[in-house]
Order: sequence, then C-alpha cells, then structure tokens
Amino acid sequence: MRPPRAAPYTAGLLVANSAPHLATAVARRRHLTPLAGRDSGPAVNAVWAALNLVAGVALLSRSRGTRTARWGRDLVDFEAGYLTFAAWMTLTERLLRVNHDD
Repeated sequence: MRPPRAAPYTAGLLVANSAPHLATAVARRRHLTPLAGRDSGPAVNAVWAALNLVAGVALLSRSRGTRTARWGRDLVDFEAGYLTFAAWMTLTERLLRVNHDD
C-alpha cells in the first residue's frame, strides 16, 4: 500500500477541520481556534472555517493528479486526510473534552 500524496491528503485535513468550526458558527456556540483560544465565538469560528476550507480547496485544485473528468488517486488521498482528521478529533474530544463539558 502506498502512502498518500501530501497535497490532497493535507487538503482533506483542512476541509475536515472546517466542518466543526462551520457547525459551531451556525449553532452559535464556542469552540477552540488558534485565532482566539478555547472560547472562540461563532464569528471567529466562521472565519477559521472559511480559512481552512479555502486553503483545502486551493491545495486540492493545485494537486498534480491527472486532469480528467473523473477522480483518480487524489480522491483517495483527500479522503484519507479527511478521515484521519475526523478520527483524531473524535479521539481527542472523547479523551480531553476540550470543546464540551458533559
């Protein structure tokens, strides 16, 4: 099994990171960001979500994969990055409870 390529994998990480921050902004809650710390409010989370999403999409669009109408190996690498981030956050939230109280 080959390791994922860095650009699409990192794009998956960034896009995955945008999801909980976007959800936080829409739900008007607080969530940790590097911009304002643990108590970052909805507006800061919206900005952080947008930055991650834009960076992920830009990185993916610059990926060196073949330019055809169908996905190639880039999709698997992107998904691997997305799933890595999701698994990491699930585990750390369960164990460290950084963003929730219950």
